[in-house]
Amino acid sequence: MPFYLWQASYTAEGAKGLLKEGGTKRRAAAQKLCESVGGKMHAFYYAFGKSDIVSIVEFPDHASASSASLAVVSTGVVTVHSTVLLTPEDVDAAVKKSPTYRPPGA
Repeated sequence: MPFYLWQASYTAEGAKGLLKEGGTKRRAAAQKLCESVGGKMHAFYYAFGKSDIVSIVEFPDHASASSASLAVVSTGVVTVHSTVLLTPEDVDAAVKKSPTYRPPGA
């Protein structure tokens, strides 16, 4: 199953909800979201800086990951940036391929 890095940020309204509910309840909600589409949350951290949350999640496929992300973003109180993560074995398979490519202007 593909892994994803999720970086999320709260809007002002989302931060108010976090203040009201606390961190563990929001983590539980995120975990339940992942499980509802056949996924699994491997890590969930609050952070300082550009992102308020950093999480490693696993989903059966990209459609499931997209569905979960859209459910969160559609609330309007959280933004999510998803990055597909590759294993070292994925990279090994990629470097064994021989794609054909012509650079711009060549």
